Amino acid sequence: MPSASADAIRHANVRYHDLASPHYDAKWGITYDEVGQAQVLGKLRKALGHEPRHYRCALEIGAGTGYFTLNLLRAGVIEEAVATDISPGMLATLGRSARELGERVETAAAEATELPFADGEFDLVFGHAVLHHLPDLDAAFREFRRVLRPGGVLAFCGEPSRHGDRIAALPKRGATAVAPLWRALMGAAARQNGNGNGSEEDRLEPLVDVHAFTPAELASCARGAGFDEVRVSGEELAASLFGWVNRTLEASADPDDVPWAWRVYAHRGYLALQSLDRSLLEPRLPPALFYNLLLSARVPA
Repeated sequence: MPSASADAIRHANVRYHDLASPHYDAKWGITYDEVGQAQVLGKLRKALGHEPRHYRCALEIGAGTGYFTLNLLRAGVIEEAVATDISPGMLATLGRSARELGERVETAAAEATELPFADGEFDLVFGHAVLHHLPDLDAAFREFRRVLRPGGVLAFCGEPSRHGDRIAALPKRGATAVAPLWRALMGAAARQNGNGNGSEEDRLEPLVDVHAFTPAELASCARGAGFDEVRVSGEELAASLFGWVNRTLEASADPDDVPWAWRVYAHRGYLALQSLDRSLLEPRLPPALFYNLLLSARVPA
């Protein structure tokens, strides 16, 4: 559980995500093309355990720049979209991307524990990499259930598992140690943060991630709020190890100096290892071993 107060965590999350919003899509390789749609549909499919159906009205919690909402709209999975976040910067970026893509999204700055919507308003409540930012999970899950209609579906993807988070620390430490050599090989200058103490975004990052879950803990949150048909699965092991090495190396360098060829290698390698995870590891290993957990549940009809 977080040691900081809920207000401190909230303020850190708002500031961190406001600072991150201009470069967030580039940092995480987010796209809204066929590749982006396939990525999002694959995650939602794994969370649900079956092919996603069509949802008339959907609400995303902590939508960020719109990775899930915009790709699900473009793929035709959701008809009407409402996106919430506590970061005005993220919602502004989402709005610009929606206009550029010709998609219509209603946005609302809102806390997950105080959603400004009527009871039973949505067919689907979903999110990606957001639950681990929320100080009061029980109150948030009660709100998710309240705004879902009877029979409505809950789906969250990209939540860090406790064991997976510990495993990911190993490639991060290794990449940090070899980063000077990697920059020399790439011909990249070290990233400059001005005061030598790291950027404000870097300093805030440890404050915004307040949970890592076991599958049982995540399932308990849903059952405690009255959901049934609760399902927790795992995603990404080889891909996450590879990805964290690359992201750690890239974060040590001036972004303008990272060669395009390296970025292509890193992206294609990540996709290839995702395929390995899907076909070989995810069907055979327990969810707790993977870096990401996925949750789905349903409101009793």
